[in-house]
Amino acid sequence: MGEKGSYYGMFLPRKFFVTSGKAVSAESSLNAFDQALMNAGIDQYNIVPVSSIIPPDAVEVSPVNLTPGAVVFAVLARMDGTSGETISAGIGWAWGRLPDGRSYGLVAEAYGHKDKWAIEEELKTKIREMARARGMELGEVKIRAESIEAVPKGMYGCVVAAFVYLPVDMEQGAEK
Repeated sequence: MGEKGSYYGMFLPRKFFVTSGKAVSAESSLNAFDQALMNAGIDQYNIVPVSSIIPPDAVEVSPVNLTPGAVVFAVLARMDGTSGETISAGIGWAWGRLPDGRSYGLVAEAYGHKDKWAIEEELKTKIREMARARGMELGEVKIRAESIEAVPKGMYGCVVAAFVYLPVDMEQGAEK
């Protein structure tokens, strides 16, 4: 493990995209979640949750269509709700630089029975604290959030936001 070459088998994403969606369903919270993923354009993926670090060389791209069933890693924020509830979910990300010159990115998720503004402020606070704890100088904090101010009566609601890491060779799994 000490040699650099021993790490080449690891998944190190070079590209990512950020998306969000929301939906309501009369059937169930699972159906609202499925439809929120559809609205975000990531319903056809098998999503594996991961934590919060963006590799140094990764670049943001527009959402891509991979083959249905593709396994993707993502930082996912999800909030479910029922009649009358306010629900929000969001993702925040920023690049930081350590005192020794190394640079990489940070990602945070937030969700709750809050309005969109409260989620956005919570995300900014979380990212700034993550950077402070690492002694990082932080760049611009970007936010992507969704909310439903009041889930309609008799309905289930769901909001999602996702920071999706793409495979190194994403063209291999892309739909033709």
